[in-house]
Amino acid sequence: MRYLSEEQLSVASRFLFLSMAIVVIQKDLQNIQTGSFKIKEPFTDLLEKMEQEAVAERRQLRSRMAKEKLQVVSLNKNDSFSSFLFICQGREEKRNYFNPAIRKKVENILRELIQKAQQQYQHYSSTNT
Repeated sequence: MRYLSEEQLSVASRFLFLSMAIVVIQKDLQNIQTGSFKIKEPFTDLLEKMEQEAVAERRQLRSRMAKEKLQVVSLNKNDSFSSFLFICQGREEKRNYFNPAIRKKVENILRELIQKAQQQYQHYSSTNT
């Protein structure tokens, strides 16, 4: 049974998958910095801009979630599925996600962040020429 509104579920799931995307970005940054890339700066610059954008959005989502008393709790994970508990004002809703579907959602968020970071770069480079 659904206990959370579509809007509450949307905000909480965006927060959840955006948090996962931030972890991926941070790990990729670390791998590039410690890896054998010959020219690291373009990649690290892009990832750092993506991380800044993601952290700023997550901060807004966290603030909104606090106002609505909305939480997401990780319950368990196995090879195929991950379970999360969405809590809002005393109501709880358990959601199971197929791990490849989570991966796809995080990948889509990463693509959004790449586009935003590139737009910032293009705006920055056009104002400095």
